[in-house]
Amino acid sequence: MKLARYSYQGITRLGKVEADHIIDLTALVAPHVLLDVAALLAPATLAAAAEVQATAENSLALDQVRLLAPILRPGKFLCLGMNYKDHEAEARRLGVPIPASQVWFSKQISCINGPFDDVHDPIACERLDYEAELGVVIGKGGRRISEADALNHVAGYFVANDVSARDWQAKSPTWTLGKSFDTHGPIGPWIVTAEEIPDPQNLAIRLSVNGEVRQDSNTRLMNYSIAQQIAYLSEVMTLEPGDILITGTPAGVGIAMEPQRFLKAGDVVRVSIEGIGHLQNTIVDEPR
Repeated sequence: MKLARYSYQGITRLGKVEADHIIDLTALVAPHVLLDVAALLAPATLAAAAEVQATAENSLALDQVRLLAPILRPGKFLCLGMNYKDHEAEARRLGVPIPASQVWFSKQISCINGPFDDVHDPIACERLDYEAELGVVIGKGGRRISEADALNHVAGYFVANDVSARDWQAKSPTWTLGKSFDTHGPIGPWIVTAEEIPDPQNLAIRLSVNGEVRQDSNTRLMNYSIAQQIAYLSEVMTLEPGDILITGTPAGVGIAMEPQRFLKAGDVVRVSIEGIGHLQNTIVDEPR
């Protein structure tokens, strides 16, 4: 299923996307619960969602609604750096040390943005960059999850752009500030449940700026598979339902181009992943 969070006539709802329509699933969630796709991920709720059929009363054309970030307030937004062989090669060319193990950092959840919403070029940033990434939503929590069992803890997948303020990223040994500006976490356009993606390690991933392809790769080039990532993280912390991970970016980032090419107001950035969908965000000047 494709599970989405959307707005229609100013009201936020949850639904599932089938072809060019979205079917309302909001009634499956208790009234006091935050309207977030994470609220649909319990096995019983997923089973109920699968049974809901489209009717004239509960279905809308997809072009009538505004798709929102499917996960709004995850407990954790964890990001893996330097995880593609081709990106590692371009980093080495720039003199960036290659880590000997998985390097994780966090984006603050206030950066989360919709799949088609504007992304701000911050007043304080001079080197705004993009990173196409495959996103993972945890469905079943756990600690010390084995690599063999790890994919059983995945509820689904989404498309992400790890928008990066490179000058702020370089200001300190941790990358949190450079990765966490408001609007710099577009995700979506929905969550594709895990059974629809039998092999997340063989998906084409592509990013373009104003129609020019900048990143064109495949998730098979990851240094660490999603199963390895979950096993590694869960040695340290309990992963909980609704937590989100983004799993690294391939080669082609703006900072590694010759000459370097950073984003500016008016640029349109599109990220697509095979079997999932796409994001498309316009860069705009940050309001003063």
